[in-house]
Amino acid sequence: MMKAITLEGFGGIEHLQYKDIPIPQLQANEVLIQTKAISINPVDVKVRTRQAPLAEQLLQHHPLILGWDISGVVVQIGSAVTDFSIGDEVFGMVNFVGHGKTYAAYVAAPAHHLALKPTNISHAEAAASTLAALTAWQAFTAYGKLRPHDRLLIHAAAGGVGHFAVQIAKHLGAYVIATSSAANKDFVLSLGADEHLDYRQVDFEKELSNLDFVLESIGGSNFQKSVAILKPFGTIVALPSGHTKEDEQKAQAKFLHACYFMSVYSSQEDMKQIAQLLAAGHIKPHLSHIYSFDELPQAHLQLESGHTVGKIVIEF
Repeated sequence: MMKAITLEGFGGIEHLQYKDIPIPQLQANEVLIQTKAISINPVDVKVRTRQAPLAEQLLQHHPLILGWDISGVVVQIGSAVTDFSIGDEVFGMVNFVGHGKTYAAYVAAPAHHLALKPTNISHAEAAASTLAALTAWQAFTAYGKLRPHDRLLIHAAAGGVGHFAVQIAKHLGAYVIATSSAANKDFVLSLGADEHLDYRQVDFEKELSNLDFVLESIGGSNFQKSVAILKPFGTIVALPSGHTKEDEQKAQAKFLHACYFMSVYSSQEDMKQIAQLLAAGHIKPHLSHIYSFDELPQAHLQLESGHTVGKIVIEF
C-alpha cells in the first residue's frame, strides 16, 4: 500500500483526501517511480474546481488522482522498457492530457514520457521543470517557430510558464520584452529579459508595434491587443484561456500564424531537451514555495491566489 491524495468531488480543497491505496501495477512500457518531488500547476486547480474540460475526461477514473509533474527514482521496470534501469533518477510530465496520478508515493509512468534527471539539480527543481518548462519549449519550437533576433513579447513573465519562457527564448536568440507587476521587474530582468513593462501602469499595445511573436496567456481582450502589435505574418501562441470567433478573424486579417489553444503534451524527446538546458545552466527554475506532501491542499490555496512567482513544489 502507499499514500496518495484522491479527488473525492469537485470544489474546494476539502475534496483532496489522503488515502492508503495499492501501489500501481506496471504495464509493459512503464516504470514505477518512487516519488521524491512533484509540482502543481493551474490546471490542477482548474480540474479540482471543474473549470477545465479535462475534468470531464477524468470522471471515469476511480480513484481520481491529480498531478502530472514528477521527479523520483525508478524502482521497477516494465518488460518492454530498455532505456532506464532500477535506481535511475528521472523526471517528466506524465500522461498529459490524461490521468497523471502523481499525487502519490509511487507512480507508474510511461517510459517515453521521462528523461534522466540532470545531476546538477535537485528533485524539487526537476519536478518544477516539467509541465511549465515543456509548455514554453513547445510554444517556441512546435506550435510556433521562434527564430534568433525575433522581437518577442511574453505576458505574465514572472509566472510558472513565463519565467521559463523568458530563459528559453533568450537561449534561442530572441529579443525578449516581458510583462509583470512592478514588484517582479527585477526578477524578470534577472531571467534575461531585454525590456520590462509593468502591466498595471503601461498599456503595452500603445508602447509596442511590429513584433514577430507573442506568447499570450491572459485571455480576454489581451489577445486582440496582442494581435494589434504583431507585424503581418507574425506569430501568436495563446495558452488555454479561451478565444472568440472575433479573435480568430483579427488574427486572420493580419495573416498571422496563430495557435489559439496550445495544449502541452508529454514527450520524452522534449524532456531530454529540457534536461540539456538544465544541465548546461541555460534555464533554472525559481521555486517560490516548497511544501510537504501533508501540506498539498495549502499549496493549492497558494496557487489559487494568483500571485505565485515561478513554481510551487511538493517534496516527499
